[in-house]
Amino acid sequence: MQDPQPDFKPSVGVAEDLSPGLRRILAPNPSPMTFRGTNTYLLGTSELAVIDPGPDDPAHLQAIESAVLPGQKITHIFVTHAHLDHSPLASPLANRVDAPVLAFGRAEDGRSKTMTRLALSGCVGGGEGVDQAFAPDIHLSDDQVIKGKDWSLRALHTPGHMANHLCFAWDNVLFSGDLVMGWASSLVSPPDGDLGGFMASLQRLDRTSWDTFHAGHGAPITTPNARVQELLAHRMARESSILEGLAAGPANAQRLARMIYTETPEALLPAASRNVLAHLIDLMDKSFIEPVSELSETAVFRRI
Repeated sequence: MQDPQPDFKPSVGVAEDLSPGLRRILAPNPSPMTFRGTNTYLLGTSELAVIDPGPDDPAHLQAIESAVLPGQKITHIFVTHAHLDHSPLASPLANRVDAPVLAFGRAEDGRSKTMTRLALSGCVGGGEGVDQAFAPDIHLSDDQVIKGKDWSLRALHTPGHMANHLCFAWDNVLFSGDLVMGWASSLVSPPDGDLGGFMASLQRLDRTSWDTFHAGHGAPITTPNARVQELLAHRMARESSILEGLAAGPANAQRLARMIYTETPEALLPAASRNVLAHLIDLMDKSFIEPVSELSETAVFRRI
């Protein structure tokens, strides 16, 4: 599989300057789903905000602490969402530096009525990589502004990749978490992921003109609005492909994924199937399709 960002190869554990008052540390957790690893951001020059402390890894904890220069201290720890590659280090770091953890809420907070019902039924599986133990000290609401000595962040509730997902706006720069990345599109896996919420969150971001997105994984996105529009178009094309596939006859998410994701490596087809399932549930909610029998992650769907 071709490297989507061949020039993005930061050194693991090294605090790199991105712009005045902003540094990035790459966590040592590369994988097909995390790319080079999780990006942890340090914002500020005296009172530091840490954005996405990352996985529970002692070496990464040490790297974050080592990046705190004389005259600096960590005063806030922000988490975009409760996945195991973003949130577990928040509590150990908070205990070491005596700073609060701020996020929208626990992993299940922010779910739509449909996803809450699906989660309670257990019929569609899910739960991949969820940090069920995560609990912030401070719950942030949509559009809430948090200020440090030399920075200000506005929390944007942007569900879709996960129900409790937040992006953080720093003027016209956005820390976009896993909602918008440059190297790949996001996994949307019900009931934690919600395609309707994902599309609405992208549309919300597209109503603002942004300079740069700093994503949870991968390189900075320097044409962020174009990337948002590309992702919206990509999802609409996926929806069209799914409806076209179902026009040929009933099928389940796994079969449709093999039909549509023809260039995807075998190891990533399960994730592709979860993305297709998210589309199927969204199309079912919009009354375009229906399950042939009881709804499940392997259910066969047909056009109405």
